[in-house]
Amino acid sequence: MENLVEFRHITKRFPGIVANDDISLSVRKGEILAILGENGAGKSTLMSMLFGMYTPDEGEIFIRGKAEHITSPLVANELNIGMVHQHFMLVENQTITENIIMGIEPKKRKFGLFPIVDLQSSHEKVQQLSMLYHLEVNPRDTIEDVPVSTRQRVEILKMLYRNAEILIFDEPTAVLTPQEIESLLLIIKSLRDSGKTIILITHKLDEIKKIADRCAILCKGRLIDVLEVATTSVQHMSALMVGRDVSLTLDKVEHEKGAEVLKVENVSVVSQDHITLVDSVSFSVHEGEILAIAGVSGNGQVEIADAIAGLIPIKSGRILLQGNDITTASVRKRIEAGLSYIPEDRHAVGLILDFNLRENLCLKQYYRSPYCNERGILQHDAMNELGNTLIEAFDIRTSKGNDTLVRSMSGGNQQKAIIAREINLDSKLIMFVQPTRGLDVGAIEAIHTRINSLRSEGKAILLISLELDEVLQLADTILVMYNGKVQTIKKANELTKLQVGEYMMGVHVEKN
Repeated sequence: MENLVEFRHITKRFPGIVANDDISLSVRKGEILAILGENGAGKSTLMSMLFGMYTPDEGEIFIRGKAEHITSPLVANELNIGMVHQHFMLVENQTITENIIMGIEPKKRKFGLFPIVDLQSSHEKVQQLSMLYHLEVNPRDTIEDVPVSTRQRVEILKMLYRNAEILIFDEPTAVLTPQEIESLLLIIKSLRDSGKTIILITHKLDEIKKIADRCAILCKGRLIDVLEVATTSVQHMSALMVGRDVSLTLDKVEHEKGAEVLKVENVSVVSQDHITLVDSVSFSVHEGEILAIAGVSGNGQVEIADAIAGLIPIKSGRILLQGNDITTASVRKRIEAGLSYIPEDRHAVGLILDFNLRENLCLKQYYRSPYCNERGILQHDAMNELGNTLIEAFDIRTSKGNDTLVRSMSGGNQQKAIIAREINLDSKLIMFVQPTRGLDVGAIEAIHTRINSLRSEGKAILLISLELDEVLQLADTILVMYNGKVQTIKKANELTKLQVGEYMMGVHVEKN
């Protein structure tokens, strides 16, 4: 099989870090090659050079046997290279077609004189393309009105519209539900079967086993090995990626739960359009208990967490934290009452991207001693000390330590920073929403172990996750939501994976 892409001795440096260190790697025509590695291992940097977003400091990239100087995404497009980024590059208030044709708009002349964009023929071409590759979309829909899975399809169609032959997917399943993931993996397989060459950047070993032909493993910027996926175990891949054996199971000690910490009574949440998102939900979480809320994305789980955190108002009901009514309390009052929150959207809610790491790690304590004196002046030495402690304790990979701009960090390390800050608050209630999204297998193991140890310390944990395996592994109690309502609340050991899945789809019927 011929090599379509060759990286020869590629090195890329950023201030304080070598992102890629003398990497030589080939990609065969018509294969799915997975690029696997820890957060910050250099995966996205290597692929960004292939797509022209960075240029190598040393080494060369060969496409179809010819050395190419890929200085921009436009040059990459001319070489039939496309990329779907981890964070989508779409214009919210434009239609699907307008996003797909942006920059290469077909023109026609009105009255034979005035050039205008030929939207009608573009709609038709996008419709044909979407049907051909089983990526069905309505070309006239506006991006802000469509779900995440449809946006992903639009990004793929953008590449195909430009006749891309080499398709790069950067963490394509990070924001999808289990059902949407299965659908996307089938689409990627069909793209390969139609002759496309796929490069897949991912942390998810089970997905690699399902669809990849070969797997290249990066660790701290260096290429460790290239393996045939069919003959390599998940355990071996994870050990090479992390540099040690990783336990894929959790030792959880059974114990009695303690006093009630959180009580949610008949809480309802209504959208601005007067649609009921959370419908009279009640539950409680106790000391030493992990209560997990399972459900397909968009069934009210995130809204219930946001309501408890004070980010959105509730229409009716009460929220009690350690016996205190916090239903109308400010966000700061809730934090001071003993609540920590790891949100779903790390960029919009979890971090201030243009602050440095030190400032983000101190966001919820900066106004208190020792981080601020009685005159309201920040104490940078104390903030630095906190930052250094959390960076080491949570293995946050950075180029400049405390001074690293959070925007420049990988998604996984941004997530570690949020988790470090929230756990450090030593709150009685800790809410985790999608805590391991975008994390590699080593980091997932560390976070699961930490959540389990917080449970042992008597913390009350509210976990919301789309990863059903994560829910079943960690939870003491499982609450399943469907269409904004509670379907069931049961001990985890009383439910099978199949039953939880049925409740999530709203089709499980209780037997008498």
